[in-house]
Amino acid sequence: MAVIRVLMLGDIVGDAGLEAFETRCGPLKEKWAADLVIINGENAAGGFGMTGETLDRILAAGADAVTSGNHVWEKREFWPALDSGKMVLRPANYGSLEGFLPGDPLPGRPWLELNAGGVPVFVLNLQGREMMTPIDCPFRCFDRLYRDIERITAGHPLVLVDFHAESTEEKEAFAYYCDGRASLVAGTHTHVQTADERILPKGTAYITDLGMSGAQNGIIGMDAEICLARLRSQVAYRMTCAVPQTDGDLALHGIAAEFDAETGNALSITRI
Repeated sequence: MAVIRVLMLGDIVGDAGLEAFETRCGPLKEKWAADLVIINGENAAGGFGMTGETLDRILAAGADAVTSGNHVWEKREFWPALDSGKMVLRPANYGSLEGFLPGDPLPGRPWLELNAGGVPVFVLNLQGREMMTPIDCPFRCFDRLYRDIERITAGHPLVLVDFHAESTEEKEAFAYYCDGRASLVAGTHTHVQTADERILPKGTAYITDLGMSGAQNGIIGMDAEICLARLRSQVAYRMTCAVPQTDGDLALHGIAAEFDAETGNALSITRI
C-alpha cells in the first residue's frame, strides 16, 4: 500500500510566525518524512493579510501550498498574487456560488493540485459563516468542487481541506458532511490548537483547529497588552504582533497525517 504523508500547519502570524516556519519546516518535514507541506498564511504580513514578499518567503521555506481565510483580502495589492500561478488559495465560497465564471470580479482558484510521488493531491480552502461574514454556503460549495475533482480523477481523489471558521460546531458539522469524501478537514482561524484530532467513521482525518505559527508569549499571536486594552475598554486599538523574547516563545502548531494513496482514506493523524 502506497502512503502519502502530509504536514498541515496553522496560521502564520507576523514575523515570528515566518521565522518559526523558516527555521523549523525543513527539520519537521524530514522528521515526519512528509511528501507535502501545507500552511495557512493569511496573517503573515504584520498579522493581517499577505504580501508578495511574505508569500514568497513561505514558499521558499518549503510550503507546497499556502491557504488563507478572511484576512486574505486585507491588502488589495496582494490580490493579483491569487491569479499569478503561485501555490496560494483563497476561500472558494467567496463570490459566485456557481463559481469562477468569466467576469467574476474576485481573483483566485477553486483548488490547487499537487503531486506526491505521482499521486494527485487536491487542496481546497473554504470559509465558515457562523460568527463570520455570511458568504456563500461552504457545504454546497464543497459539493460542487468535489464533483469537479471526481470528474478529473475518475477515482478516489485525495482531498485536503482547510476550513477557516470560528464555530467549533460548524467545523465539526462540515467534517462529518465531508466524511468519506475529503481525506482531511483541518480547521483554522482561532489560532488555538485543539486536542480532538481523530479519524471519522468513513475515513476522513479531522481536527477542529491546527493552532498557529507565531509568538506564544502573546494572545493568539498578538501583543498581550494591546489585546487586554481592547477587551477592557472596548476601544478598537490597532493590534500588533507579539515579539518573542526567547526561542521557546516561537510556536509552530499543526498535524502530521498519513493517507492511503489508492483510497484517499486517512490512516493516522498526529498533533504537532
